[in-house]
Amino acid sequence: MVIVFVLVSGAVLAAFGALHWYAWRRLVRDTTHKGSVLRRAGSVVFVAGPVLSMVAMTAEGEEGVPFLLQRILAWPGYLWLALFLYLLLALLVGEAARPVMRRWIARRNTGAEARQRVGPTARSNEVQAADSGAEELVAAGEPLPATTPRGDLDAARGAIGPVVTVLDPSNAPEPTPSTGTDPTGGPSRRLFVSRVVGGAAAAIAVGTVGHGTYGVLRGPEVRRLTVPLAKLPRSAHGFRIAVVSDIHVGPILGRGFSQRVVDTINATQPDLIAVVGDLVDGSVENLTPAVEPLAQLRARHGTYFVTGNHEYISGAEPWIEKVRELGLRPLENARTELPGFDLAGVNDVRGEEEGQGPDFGKALGDRDRSRAAVLLAHQPVVIDDAVRHGVDLQLSGHTHGGQLWPGSLLAELANPTVAGLERYGDTQLYVSRGAGAWGPPVRVGAPSDITVVELASTQA
Repeated sequence: MVIVFVLVSGAVLAAFGALHWYAWRRLVRDTTHKGSVLRRAGSVVFVAGPVLSMVAMTAEGEEGVPFLLQRILAWPGYLWLALFLYLLLALLVGEAARPVMRRWIARRNTGAEARQRVGPTARSNEVQAADSGAEELVAAGEPLPATTPRGDLDAARGAIGPVVTVLDPSNAPEPTPSTGTDPTGGPSRRLFVSRVVGGAAAAIAVGTVGHGTYGVLRGPEVRRLTVPLAKLPRSAHGFRIAVVSDIHVGPILGRGFSQRVVDTINATQPDLIAVVGDLVDGSVENLTPAVEPLAQLRARHGTYFVTGNHEYISGAEPWIEKVRELGLRPLENARTELPGFDLAGVNDVRGEEEGQGPDFGKALGDRDRSRAAVLLAHQPVVIDDAVRHGVDLQLSGHTHGGQLWPGSLLAELANPTVAGLERYGDTQLYVSRGAGAWGPPVRVGAPSDITVVELASTQA
């Protein structure tokens, strides 16, 4: 097992290094001159970036690493991962543009050379005509016109010589060896194309990551969704649940972000708040100040919490006690009756490694199935168990909607639903994209959200 882990880790590191070498070659080596300051600076960036990323991922959550150092490393380390992803994608698209640009430049240069040759040829014809007329006047003993300079005819004929020399391919100048410039002193065609493609790739990557980072840091937007439930009584029609998942309070998203999330939820004035896992990335000791704003959450029927996979990475039991202190009610494979429906919650599947996985029998086994049931479960993959136990609506998170496109394509392979509302038999599944972000504080193509789910009775 250890040998397999070492081999897989080695293969991943080798691929990581090879991709960085490719990006360095296209962005730095192909666009700068050997020994230049720009080449040296670019090389430093392409060494420091991946090193910081690996150090940041290794340091996060380690007890021996000061939390302040984790925060300092996290920003540049994780941002580099997002920036490198979009640099790589832009460069790969640029590979298709390179030959097209070279052919276009070659055709443009050929046309320019042809136009330059037409001018001297026309002038040489005029000189030849003038020379022929002058010879005729001299042969007839006539004086040359006043407009014609007097002098030796050989000098006049000499004016034609250089034109003929230029037009004679045998006398063309020798090509200049490739030094990154063309014979006229400008950048070579290959260097010009590399700079255009590299500059465009860098601009696209920086713009994409900058916009995605701004989207995360400003906080999640509120989505509103109406879900009809056949078993919901008319008395519970319009019951509103604020669903928030994947806040990921940690080295990057701290107390200020928590406060924005809390303020956004409270502004919706929900009847109930459901925190469906991945609240934190770190220990209770390090993150207690950052999660304290959660104590301000307000809803008529309270705030409920279920664990996500990151709670088990960070220490599930201490965090369950901490959220209880903050006024949240953990549902650990448990159920509570609310006016008009049952609210149940199960532990995350990651808890199975600690003997604390989801137990649907305990949470739902002995309930009255004539009542509507709403289930809180962090990962969408437990939907089949929810269907078997007669759940009407499952509320989940975990996927982040893919977070960084094209990550959504990979998320679709591992999850039945990546984002939004879908039906599985008699059970509906809603998956939130989450409020925060894991790893790079960047979202592309998957905006963060807090969803207000309004339950609707079909009997109303």
